[in-house]
Amino acid sequence: MIPVGYMAKRVCTRPEWIDAERVEDIHSVSGCISANFADYIDYWKHNGYWLFDSAEVIRELCLEHAIDLSGTRLFFYEVHDDEFDQAQAAWRPFSPEPSFPTRVVPPKSAQLVGYDVVSFYAGTSPECSPLSCNGLARDVQTNRHCLLPSLEIAQQLLVEGRFGNTEPGPYRIFAVHSTDWP
Repeated sequence: MIPVGYMAKRVCTRPEWIDAERVEDIHSVSGCISANFADYIDYWKHNGYWLFDSAEVIRELCLEHAIDLSGTRLFFYEVHDDEFDQAQAAWRPFSPEPSFPTRVVPPKSAQLVGYDVVSFYAGTSPECSPLSCNGLARDVQTNRHCLLPSLEIAQQLLVEGRFGNTEPGPYRIFAVHSTDWP
């Protein structure tokens, strides 16, 4: 797994339309349900993975632009080395956008909360997390945060085509870690 960065999110409880009672809240990488702290891309402070190299970069951006971080939770992400192209049924390498410096500083401590599968049709920033965005958690066993329990299960579900007819891929598998603000 490759360390790819941080995101501050406003975690929300499971919407009623996600028909999976075991799910309590949404810790997806996608900002569709549990929103990112801001529409951050226009500030151009993200790294080549379209995330942030450190929590400090997020704080500085918020101070500079008067963005309120209260009520946010901090997440740290790692990503599997390859993305899955469902149309070709094949794994292929990808890399960060080279025009953005990428110097991820891992957290001093973090708790793994699960694995998310995220679409990258445009090939830049994380798009949708079909487990939550498309309600796939109804048919796939997730944990209480709407995440998968292991990398191997995420890989298996992709190869089996369980993410077909959700969002256009390719798909990347993220390890989602909860961490404290420094």
